[in-house]
Amino acid sequence: MHTVARVADHEVAVSPAPVAMVWSEPGTPHEPIAVPGVCLADGELLVEVEFATICGSDVHTASGHRPAPAPLVLGHEQVGRVVAAGGGHVLAVDGEPVILGDRIVWTVTTNCGSCDRCLGGVPQKCRTVAKYGHERLERGWELSGGFATHVQLRAGTGIVRVPARIAAEVAAPAACATATAVAALDAASRIPLDGAVVLVGGAGMIGLASTAMATAAGADVAVVDPDPRRRALARSFGAEWVLDPAAGHPGDQLRALGAIPPLVAIEASGAAASVRAAIESVDVSGVAVLVGSVSPGPAVEIDPERIVRNLITITGVHNYAPRHLQAAIDYLAGVGAAPPFEALVGATFPLADLDAALACAASGEHVRVGVDPRR
Repeated sequence: MHTVARVADHEVAVSPAPVAMVWSEPGTPHEPIAVPGVCLADGELLVEVEFATICGSDVHTASGHRPAPAPLVLGHEQVGRVVAAGGGHVLAVDGEPVILGDRIVWTVTTNCGSCDRCLGGVPQKCRTVAKYGHERLERGWELSGGFATHVQLRAGTGIVRVPARIAAEVAAPAACATATAVAALDAASRIPLDGAVVLVGGAGMIGLASTAMATAAGADVAVVDPDPRRRALARSFGAEWVLDPAAGHPGDQLRALGAIPPLVAIEASGAAASVRAAIESVDVSGVAVLVGSVSPGPAVEIDPERIVRNLITITGVHNYAPRHLQAAIDYLAGVGAAPPFEALVGATFPLADLDAALACAASGEHVRVGVDPRR
């Protein structure tokens, strides 16, 4: 249990001191640092982390497969409670004030709200963006990632309140994977999902969330994944068909099953073959949404004539806007225990055992691995 005391207008002291786990380079254990005093500027919040989950990008960074500034505090999927605030009023995404004690999730990115990108509808690409769990450690913002007991939220962060009925294991991944799934489906929103076939490449967290949401909207979903365990999971999230890529091209498999061609493809794995299959499988006027290609990988060859003649749209989704996080929490608040989002967190480790948690996540045994700073 931490106690928080205000020692100056913008400074709070926390006891015991907040701890953040600092990553420096691949193969080197995380080092804990204590941050006893936190200075909160206007519009900033201090949040005590209830629970965090490990995203695939955390694994890629820690293993050296994804470039990142160092040292840094990883982690951007978490849920927590507001324990201190700087000056000024902080509004949640729904327009209501954020108050002490609120249970919240927050966007991966900050945004200024006034640059051309923010005004153009892509605040996640703000000209002055900062990303939780991705920034080099700096004095005054040590609590910048979710693998910590506390996170200091900067002004311009999208904040969404989380109802008590949503389990922490479900709420934490909403801050990245579930909100990204909402953004992916939104990117194809010109296609009515009711009665459509949707192809999902990859039965990871984004793929499974996309499957559940598309199914709820009336789509028939086909999920492609090489792992039979993941294909079985996809069934529990509403997939009509589960396809093994080793059995042939997904489009051919769907035709053999008597399905109409997909009008929407959500590629969530980042595998080059899956990207190619997503683009090749969508029908005339369809939309291929690429989500999983967030680490360096091989180029993918496409047939531009087919894209043009078939009026196919290819679009990318990276992170999401604050409204997508609100929609993700609204969705999760209404689905209850089915689909089984809570079961996707297959193991949980104390914060001090973060390196073991990352190794577990890298094994691929679980869709998500949890980190509990209270243990």
